[in-house]
Amino acid sequence: MPEQEEQQGREKPEPGTAPTGDHPSAGDRSSPGTPALGRLLQDLASEMNLLGHGFAAASGLHTTDVQALLAVMRAAPGPGGDPGGITPGRLGEELGLSSGAVTAVLDRLERAGHVRRTRDAADRRLVVVHYLPGAGRMAAEWFAPVARRTEEVRGEFTPGELAAVARFLGRITGELEELRHSR
Repeated sequence: MPEQEEQQGREKPEPGTAPTGDHPSAGDRSSPGTPALGRLLQDLASEMNLLGHGFAAASGLHTTDVQALLAVMRAAPGPGGDPGGITPGRLGEELGLSSGAVTAVLDRLERAGHVRRTRDAADRRLVVVHYLPGAGRMAAEWFAPVARRTEEVRGEFTPGELAAVARFLGRITGELEELRHSR
């Protein structure tokens, strides 16, 4: 849509400056302490949520399935031979779901070919959910434009600015996660 905005005579803001115009969340964003920062975060969360809903619909999944899939992907194998994976119990904790709801989500994701459940080698009673590497093709296609636009925007900022944004987002995400778990 940025192309449409430019065609309608609106200019993109300079990198690192506050956007203006007739976007519903536009306004004075020059001061990072103003309520406008909260509005920008709400707008970002809303757009990300809507993209997730679109992916879910296109994939024949529920939106909860997409959230579960993201949690399983975050638990994918790491460097140094870490096998990755997440237990259904941990997945339920992360998503705030009952064990029955987690089972239903995992059944749908398994049928769709996104995940597999295996028994832990050391403790056969323990089930671990793994992301299937080949399952990401549809997600990669769906989210490729998101990645491209993210990189375009990223290129408008200096490494120092990006470091500050990353630090802020990491801190606020951690604080909100802690708040969610404390309730």
